[in-house]
Order: sequence, then C-alpha cells, then structure tokens
Amino acid sequence: MNSRQEQLEAFGRLLDIMDDLREKCPWDQKQTLQTLRHLTLEEVYELSDALLNEDLQEIKKELGDVLLHLVFYAKIGSEKGSFDIADVINSLNEKLIFRHPHIYGDVEVKDEEEVKQNWEKLKLEEGNKSVLSGVTKGTPSLIKAYRIQDKVKGIGFEFANAEDAWKKVDEELAEFHAETDLDKKEQELGDVFFSLVNYARISGINPDSALERTNNKFINRFQKMESLALEKNLNLADLSLEKMDELWEEAKKNE
Repeated sequence: MNSRQEQLEAFGRLLDIMDDLREKCPWDQKQTLQTLRHLTLEEVYELSDALLNEDLQEIKKELGDVLLHLVFYAKIGSEKGSFDIADVINSLNEKLIFRHPHIYGDVEVKDEEEVKQNWEKLKLEEGNKSVLSGVTKGTPSLIKAYRIQDKVKGIGFEFANAEDAWKKVDEELAEFHAETDLDKKEQELGDVFFSLVNYARISGINPDSALERTNNKFINRFQKMESLALEKNLNLADLSLEKMDELWEEAKKNE
C-alpha cells in the first residue's frame, strides 16, 4: 500500500487537477452547489451498490467519484470566500477528537455501546437541541427509521431485547388488520414497518441492506424468467399467473 507521504501527494494532485478543471473546463466552470447535488446523490447510490456487492475494485472507483464531489464543493466554497478543503478537514478533525474522549481524553468506556451513548451526549453539548437533530428530512424513509431508532437508543430509549421488539411488531400488525379506514390503515402500516425496522436493528440486521438484497434477487429472478420465456418462444404478458409461477420456480432452481 501507499505510504502516508504518497497518500498526501495523491490528494494534493487531486486538488491541483480540481483547480485546473475549474479554470479551464467549460462544464466544470458552470457547476454550482445545486447542479452538483443530484449528481452527488447518484454517485453515493452507485457506491452503495458496490458496497452491497463487496466489489472492491468498484468500491475504489466509486469512492473516487464521491471524493471528487467533496473536493468540488470545497473548491466552490473557497471561491465564495466561505471555506476551503483545509477548513473542512480541520473542522472534521476537531469534531472527531472532541467526540472520542476515550481516545484523546481521560474518559473510559467498556464497549461499543458506551461509545455510541457518549457520542450522542457530546452532540447535545455541541448545541444540538434534540437527539434527533442529525436525522435529515431527505433521508429515505427506511434508513431514516433506522437512524431515528439508533439515535434514541443512545440515551437508553430501547427495547430490552429482540423478543420484546417482536411483540411490538405483532401488536402493530393486529392494529393494521383491525383498521378499515384507508388513511388510518396507511398510518398503521407505517407503524408496522417502523416496528419491523426496530426488530431488525436490535437483531443485528440492517433492514435497508436486507431489502436491497431482496430487490436485487427479485430483479435477477425476474430477468431469468424473461430469458426462459424467450427461449420457449413465450410472451410473459400473455401467460397465466400459474404459468409465470412455473417459470419463476424454474428460474429459482437455476440460481
């Protein structure tokens, strides 16, 4: 692997390239904080796919794309006279040191859980008005539910174990099935999802990763179904559900 000096030189070269692009490239010159935003989200989702697949070469590539965006935002910040990349990194360094008193101070912790609890308490000391202040509105709902639950756990608002959490799932399912009003039924379904996320989290399962794996599994099986239908000169849209189920089972066997 590269030495620390080589890593710093590579980062410095990236900053130089960013300066060149901003000065000389028509596309890069036109970019703003807002025009880059949706592109950044796209890059993060591509990184997420690579992480789920544990494709290290693709992860390396996508990390580079995300890093480019971070450097780009810092460059725009410097042009506005607000901050540059050193300010970003120094601010991060200070925050990490402050939030890890068990490393850079005299606080003692016995496990990961105490570290997380201290983290949330220190964030409140920094001026956050709520434990949930860090949960952004734009976070996808499934991930947001997980983050909400994980944050309140930091101050002890948590079921004692997974079994107790599953009892809440059963309770919410019963309320969902008992409701007849469509609007209220939607609210109850939200409660079911929230309680399932909580059960998964307490059980050590990331529900977003679990669902994404199922999404990918379904896509692969359905596309295999389409291939099988094509091989048999069949049109899926013309088939009965029973016939499609047969192709589905055949696709499962071929996995």
